[in-house]
This record gives sequence, structure tokens and C-alpha cells, in this order.
Amino acid sequence: MASKNTICIWYDGGALEAATFYAETFSDSKVTAVHHAPGDYPSGKQGDVLTVEFTVLGIPCLGLNGGPMFKHTEAFSFQVATDDQAETDRLWNAIVDNGGQTSACGWCKDKWGLSWQITPRVLMEAIADPDPAAAKRAFAAMMEMTKIDIATIEAARRG
Repeated sequence: MASKNTICIWYDGGALEAATFYAETFSDSKVTAVHHAPGDYPSGKQGDVLTVEFTVLGIPCLGLNGGPMFKHTEAFSFQVATDDQAETDRLWNAIVDNGGQTSACGWCKDKWGLSWQITPRVLMEAIADPDPAAAKRAFAAMMEMTKIDIATIEAARRG
């Protein structure tokens, strides 16, 4: 890998499938290498896919098929800034419709349990509004949502 810092993501055998899904779903994403185990290991056999090098939105990652002992939590997530409702809907729906699940406030999980925040730029601007009342209204609107609805956030911000 060319990058000095790479995010290593643990999978229970699904690293290649996940990396391929990310490459097909997100711009500036691709699978760059697949490495097979040179010998048996606790969760696999010689020749199984051990690691997958990939990028997600330009961020270098390494998928490690380490086995079932560690699970993903919301303590780690990818936050994806979207430019409009169409992009928000496309990415959210791609994750959820591919065996994922919805959560609150723009969060969802992919079928491998990895958390994603599909976050319109409008939302981040609204909750950082210099007018505290506008920011509070936008924040309150977001707290009621699963997938973020930009029109509702904008309306709440305006009051």
C-alpha cells in the first residue's frame, strides 16, 4: 500500500464482497488488491481471501477477514457529506437495500455491520448556524429523522 496510514476494517469473511460493494456505490472508490492467506489461520485456510486493499471516497482501507470474534460498533463510522437529496437518497438506499439497516439522525449500517453517516452538507451548515435558535430548530428536526430530509432541515432552519 502506498499510504502511510490505512484504516483496517475487520470482517467475518466478507471483506471482498464489502469492498466490491463500496467500489460500486461510492465515487473515488475501488478495490486495488486481493491477498490470499499463505497458510491456515484461526478463521480460515490457506488460499482463502485474507486481506483486501481498497479505497472508499479516496480513503485507503484494508479489509481483514479476521473471523467472528470482533464486531463493528457505532464507535467507528464513515461520515459521507452529500451535496443534495438525490445523492443522499442514492447512498442511503444503496446501503439499506443491500441488506443494511436504518438508524437515527442520518446513520445506517451496511450488511457487514459497518456504520455510515449519510450527511447532507446542508445539515452540517444548519446545525452550525450562527443564529442559535436556527441551529436548535435544525438540530431538533434532525433528531426526528432516520434518513435526512434536506427540505425539512432547511424549513426548520428558517423557522
